[in-house]
Amino acid sequence: MVVEDDENLLVGVAATLQAAGLEVQTATSIAAAHDALATGGQDCVVFDRMLPDGDAIGYVHLRRREGWGTPVLFLTARDAPADRVAGFEHGGDDYLVKPFSSAELTARVLNLCRRPGGRPSVLRYGDLEMDCARREVRRAEILLSLTGKEFAVLEYLLTQAEQLVTRTDLLEHCWESEADPMSNVVDAVVKRLRRKLGGPELIHTVHGRGFQLGAR
Repeated sequence: MVVEDDENLLVGVAATLQAAGLEVQTATSIAAAHDALATGGQDCVVFDRMLPDGDAIGYVHLRRREGWGTPVLFLTARDAPADRVAGFEHGGDDYLVKPFSSAELTARVLNLCRRPGGRPSVLRYGDLEMDCARREVRRAEILLSLTGKEFAVLEYLLTQAEQLVTRTDLLEHCWESEADPMSNVVDAVVKRLRRKLGGPELIHTVHGRGFQLGAR
């Protein structure tokens, strides 16, 4: 589903995704989207943020608290770092800033649509539990305080538990496209996550290759 109040952009985005083989529903307001989403069956929702009846991140946040798990991509002209962070912290799975390339939009939407059954409600590994809808993480039943980026990295590691995850994988799934692949941002976030998760250690470095979430 694409939710966008600019009719020309709505038609263009829908046509782009249809050309990639997707069936596309459209809506021009939060209320119209809500009615259509009530029928279910969507693999992904692309939300413009500023719609005639409000900011879509507020709607997504409320739905996440109700347990709604359909992946969401925010497509918006709001490009400040704080806006991006807010998008993820309020339940977005991806964030793409206008103007954008059709190829990048298609790749991001297809990636979200590939998630089996949408986003799982709860991810678990050992005594670690992540409630994706409520944006809460607990270890040994203790609630942890994570930033939006820490949450995104941990979520991806949990979906790939006991598998090797490269730094490139994390950059592609958890950072905006302009993230510098040569920077140490991934290592810095993983280091903070390790500290917050405590022991026994769950995130292990596979030297020269990446990271692996699992027990040892």
